[in-house]
Amino acid sequence: MIIDLHIHSRSSDGAFTVNEIFQEARLRNIEFLSITDHDSIECQEIAIDLAETTGIRYVSGVELNVAFSYSKHHQEKPVALDFLGYQFDVKNKALATKLDQIARYREERAAKILRNLNAEFEKEGIEKLSTCDFEEIQASVDGTLGRPNIANYLVRKGIVKSKQEAFDRYLVKCNVPKYPLHLEEASKLIRNAGGKLILAHPNDPHGTSLATLTSSLTEQTAIIKNSMLNYIDGVECWHSRNDVQTTNHYVKFAEEQGFLMTGGSDCHQKPVIMGNVKIPEYVVDQFFLN
Repeated sequence: MIIDLHIHSRSSDGAFTVNEIFQEARLRNIEFLSITDHDSIECQEIAIDLAETTGIRYVSGVELNVAFSYSKHHQEKPVALDFLGYQFDVKNKALATKLDQIARYREERAAKILRNLNAEFEKEGIEKLSTCDFEEIQASVDGTLGRPNIANYLVRKGIVKSKQEAFDRYLVKCNVPKYPLHLEEASKLIRNAGGKLILAHPNDPHGTSLATLTSSLTEQTAIIKNSMLNYIDGVECWHSRNDVQTTNHYVKFAEEQGFLMTGGSDCHQKPVIMGNVKIPEYVVDQFFLN
């Protein structure tokens, strides 16, 4: 069985619509999947309907960005971590309300980032971005608006040659903090909606992960034990950027803690890597036996 429980659609920063994801999933013989858009559940009802018509097993999903403070690092700024919510009621009002609030904040944040960008452009003699530019960026996004969307627009405008250059030259320097969602609140939102909260890609060297605190896998799992056990239900053990050591370490840790184990490609369709991560079939059973 091919499984992928970490896929992004155009409702956040993916390139495919929900329909296109299901079409691709059928071509790739994916039998169990979840779309986990960033801070958005807009596509979930459509996905559930498509799952019924295509015969693909589906579980509701979302990826929440959380500001995490670890006790040993209490004097430092919180680090950003991602958590995956699964199997929640997609019509839960409290969850939908909070995500709407986060979406509005994203719009405000994006406007502030553009103002910061314009200050940099003025220094460099580059034409400033206008209200029309902001509207074009908004129009290019079906769901949540974030820095990747701005980066893509800077590439289209010819200001930078690549998305990475946009971040390196401007978007890191011009950043504005994300919405301050904390782990306890994220946990309540998902669990009160009947779902389960999973720590995403815990050792991702290129993403929001515990690797920003320590590269030691043993220290990472110590942080989880010391600060997260009351709030999470599992950990993402299989991921497209995992090495074998990371996967083995987290599988063993999850077994010791009695955690739900999940996995996925984290596919944004750039390139299309859906279903490329080998995930054992017992992952499916965990969702329907617990």
